[in-house]
Amino acid sequence: MRRMSFRMTEAQLLDGSKTVTRRTGWKRSWEHVKPGDRIRAIDKHDFRRKGGSRVLGIITVISIRRERLDLVTPEDVVREGYPTYTTDAFIEMFCGEFDCAAGDLVTRIEFTFEPETRQLTLELE
Repeated sequence: MRRMSFRMTEAQLLDGSKTVTRRTGWKRSWEHVKPGDRIRAIDKHDFRRKGGSRVLGIITVISIRRERLDLVTPEDVVREGYPTYTTDAFIEMFCGEFDCAAGDLVTRIEFTFEPETRQLTLELE
């Protein structure tokens, strides 16, 4: 099963306030990931470190598309888990974290989340 890290928004994912995510590294994935696909949500993406990554749960894709980052709406900023951010603040934070520009295409993924009830850790595969 494909994995997706939520290292910056783990708390928002777990409390249910995060239902949308944007990714810079999923440039071709949007062609292969479809609504209904299930993806394992993890806390970080570093399988080389001892202890691996903790499984947070399973997300189910509702929709996936490519769009310019600067087209993010105030509603989507909230759905990203940042209810106190303006769109400009969100874009600035995102670009600073992921070394991109406001006009870049990103992959927008809308999803539902089922939390993991067991303690699961993934090791290097």
